[in-house]
Amino acid sequence: MESKTKFFIGIDVSKPYFDASLMCVIEHQKQPIQTIRFENSIQGLKHFHDWLKKNKVALNENTLLVIENTGIYHRLLWAFCCDKKLPIHIGNSAHIKWSFGIARGKSDRIDSIRLCQYACREADSLKSTGVLDPTLLRLQDLMASRRRMLSQLNSNKTYLNELRNISDKATRQMLERVHRDAIKGLSESIAKIEAMMKKIIAENDKIKTNYGLLTSVPGIGNLTAIYLICCTNNFACGRSGKQLACYAGVVPFEHSSGISIKGRNRVSNMANKELKKMLHLCAISAIQSYPEFKGYYERKTGEGKPKMSVINAI
Repeated sequence: MESKTKFFIGIDVSKPYFDASLMCVIEHQKQPIQTIRFENSIQGLKHFHDWLKKNKVALNENTLLVIENTGIYHRLLWAFCCDKKLPIHIGNSAHIKWSFGIARGKSDRIDSIRLCQYACREADSLKSTGVLDPTLLRLQDLMASRRRMLSQLNSNKTYLNELRNISDKATRQMLERVHRDAIKGLSESIAKIEAMMKKIIAENDKIKTNYGLLTSVPGIGNLTAIYLICCTNNFACGRSGKQLACYAGVVPFEHSSGISIKGRNRVSNMANKELKKMLHLCAISAIQSYPEFKGYYERKTGEGKPKMSVINAI
């Protein structure tokens, strides 16, 4: 028998604390929203749990908790919900923000109230986010660390090339020696991270299977395969192929309105730019390495198709 009481919780998460708003719906009648703030720590989550028990919040399917994806700051809360079997929806920040319509004023407390109202309004369409997977989180953290180190490595290499214009030979040689040591250290650290990721994949059968399927696709390399696994929660997030292509920013959309705007179809800027960059390089590699893709590219560009459009199709 369906419960006559529903609970909707909206939480705005930041690094030091999180603001929670609770709405109770009894026999389809909305009760006043309660708001409170807790520390974003293990101790704070204990107080949050006590607050839920005090308000007799059911830790089952009759309750829905909604938060925005904040990177690493919401992980403690996510782990808490998984441990307590509390349904949680981790939503895209932009999607949630636009659902508010015209909204004036902003604070952590107000945002939590809006998230609570959003949870109540969209409850039928929101899907619970899957259980936190420590293996995927490790891969995500390693990928993020590699990306930061790679940025530092490229920065050091660029500066090392620019040192050639320095007139003082002694200063140039000293700085070159320092930067070469930094470049060597960063290169070794990146290699260690890549080895760690391969070891993690080898020890997990589900991830290993999808990794093997991805790397069997022409042009898809090791890092792109790992990044796709991280972005899709090992393809357990329920995205279709079209949705994933849209997320990667390679799907063209119509751009026209009335008689004044007759633009050609174009991709949207709302995309995962890092994934788009990786897939773009994979497509270029496929064109250069596989005659089938090269023939397709030359045929389509010969027909007058824009080069980027053909690359996105590949």
